[in-house]
This record gives sequence, C-alpha cells and structure tokens, in this order.
Amino acid sequence: MASTQEFVQYVCGQMSGAEPVTYRKMFGEYALYAYGKVFALVCDNTVFLYPTPAGHALLPDAQMGLPYQGGTPKIILEELEDRAFLERLVLETCMFLPPPKPKKRKST
Repeated sequence: MASTQEFVQYVCGQMSGAEPVTYRKMFGEYALYAYGKVFALVCDNTVFLYPTPAGHALLPDAQMGLPYQGGTPKIILEELEDRAFLERLVLETCMFLPPPKPKKRKST
C-alpha cells in the first residue's frame, strides 16, 4: 500500500516550524526535506526518520524498521501530535545530517 498525499501533507504540517518541511514523491513513496536535507521517508503511511545521535537521544525507545526492502534501518516515528517536539526533532536531526552533495552540471 502506497502512502497517501493527505497523510504526507499532514505530517509536513505537524513538523513545520520556523523551517518549512516539504516533500517530494519518489518511487511511489515520499521523501521529507528541511534545511535543504532529506531527513525522513514516508512509506506505507509510516514516517521513517534517518537515524542520528539526536534522534536516538530524543526517541530512546523508538523502534527501528526498514522503509522498503533492501533499505537501511530507520527510526519509526509513531507520535505525530506534539508539534513542538516534532519541530525540535527535525531541527536536531538535520543538524547531524551531512549537507547535500552538489549537483553536477550537465555538459552541453
């Protein structure tokens, strides 16, 4: 079962604070972006947060799961109601993630 756009929009709305959280459809599921970085995936209407020391510190008892077959384990984010907590989680997770790789220019 694929994720619904309505669920993804709800998640982005809950996580958006000072920095907007956006999404992009990828391979039938969604990638979530903030601060110019991909920090989470939404697969089958489940939020999978990229694991960082900040994420593990803020969610010490969270389960890990695979967003798709062959993927790497990610933190399963189950609680989506506390906006202030989610904003902090997004900010601190993104601080630990590396900057995006620069895009290569296409030669003409």
